[in-house]
Amino acid sequence: MSENGCAGLPADIMTEAKSAPPSLGELLDSSDACIQKDSSSTTGKGPLQSFLDLACLQHHRGSGRLEYRTECPLHQRPLRPCPKNEDDYARVATTPTARTVSKFAQITKYLKEITRHGDETKGIRVENLIGFAHVPLGLAGPLDIHGHYQKGSIVAPMATVEATVVAGTARGCKAFQASGGVKAFAMDEGMGRAPVFFFPSVDDAVAFYKRVPSLRAQLQKDAEATSRYARLIRLTPHLMGTTVHVHFEYETGAAAGQNMTEIATTTATRKLLQSDLGKELKIIRVNPEGNMTADKCGVAAKAVRHPRGVQVMVWGKVSRQACEQNLRCHPAVLAEAFREAHKGDIRNSMEGSSVNVANAMAAIFIATGQDVACLVESCWAHLIVDYDESISPGISFSMFFPSVVVGSVGGGTVYPTQKEGLNMIGCAGPGRKWALAETIAAFVMVADVSTGAAVASNTKTSGHLKMARL
Repeated sequence: MSENGCAGLPADIMTEAKSAPPSLGELLDSSDACIQKDSSSTTGKGPLQSFLDLACLQHHRGSGRLEYRTECPLHQRPLRPCPKNEDDYARVATTPTARTVSKFAQITKYLKEITRHGDETKGIRVENLIGFAHVPLGLAGPLDIHGHYQKGSIVAPMATVEATVVAGTARGCKAFQASGGVKAFAMDEGMGRAPVFFFPSVDDAVAFYKRVPSLRAQLQKDAEATSRYARLIRLTPHLMGTTVHVHFEYETGAAAGQNMTEIATTTATRKLLQSDLGKELKIIRVNPEGNMTADKCGVAAKAVRHPRGVQVMVWGKVSRQACEQNLRCHPAVLAEAFREAHKGDIRNSMEGSSVNVANAMAAIFIATGQDVACLVESCWAHLIVDYDESISPGISFSMFFPSVVVGSVGGGTVYPTQKEGLNMIGCAGPGRKWALAETIAAFVMVADVSTGAAVASNTKTSGHLKMARL
């Protein structure tokens, strides 16, 4: 290291350090320049290494010296050693950067809880990262699931800040468990993008609409070339004035597939736009999405026709004894409560027919690394209650989910906590997406039945009074 502690820094930074001490903002601006430099720069260092050299500096205004920091000025804890190889660079690069620390210092200095695990950010892909939000996690189960892809006695992790969600789900598990568990069947899947093609006139748009089926082979080849797992299964054009929205639907392996399908579709449509055929078809431009996929939007009719996620059905029966002992009401009373709720569904034009699917589904989504924003599509569910005492003294339930957007690989499933959650239910890794969908659907149904029973037995309010208040 040189006399002023700046060994290996670009010459322009060294010169500036000797003449006039730069401000922290100027120093960080210089780091941006380093990032943009080619790895074959005169410093002999790549852009990542140059940036990390800068990020490890402490500026002393009084002396005008620059030297490597040994302690984080924000959290007052030792920094990791300066990186010596590419693996070390990768580890340091994922910690909160100097720019983020500087930009939000006046805020983060008061956030002891959020920032207390600031040194555990390896591999986290979040911008302006400063720490973590800690969400309590409880367990519900066991629940015997007799599915096509998930089989076994499962205990589910549920991350939530709402009291009674885990308890309610656990009570539902107990009632169904006493009656033989639940069955599940994942039936279909799909994930897509719907780019918009622009044309000079409606006539040109109509001509393109007619040509779409003949374009499938080339679009499919270009789209599938971007991924080992993306498989184009359906191409549906929608004519809208001088534009055509083309819905690309894919199978996406074990991943939920939102990013996968976006990359595949954008690549294929861009190649078409830039080709001679694109000019012949008079395509002016292509927008990557036009909302025909209902990405994170609630659209009931589309969801039922074609899944955006995994389409799954779960069902089970609760005996009269289990209903009275565990759910605290007679099956006839429970069936009546659900009939009344269904009337409310119709009057409110509710999407689907259920009690509160989002509670249990959100909790399991968070615990297993799913995209929580996809609850909008995933929570569309249709609960059917069958009760006829002349046939059976018990009460039967089935729940249909047209679009449960989940993945057993990729996205948030790569983080250690969420990976443990997936491992707990046997749904981590390739080939387990449909098992995950069956598992989540099963726990959501038993939670919904439990909530309906709390309404029917008039214990919902007392439950919150008992458990939700400190």
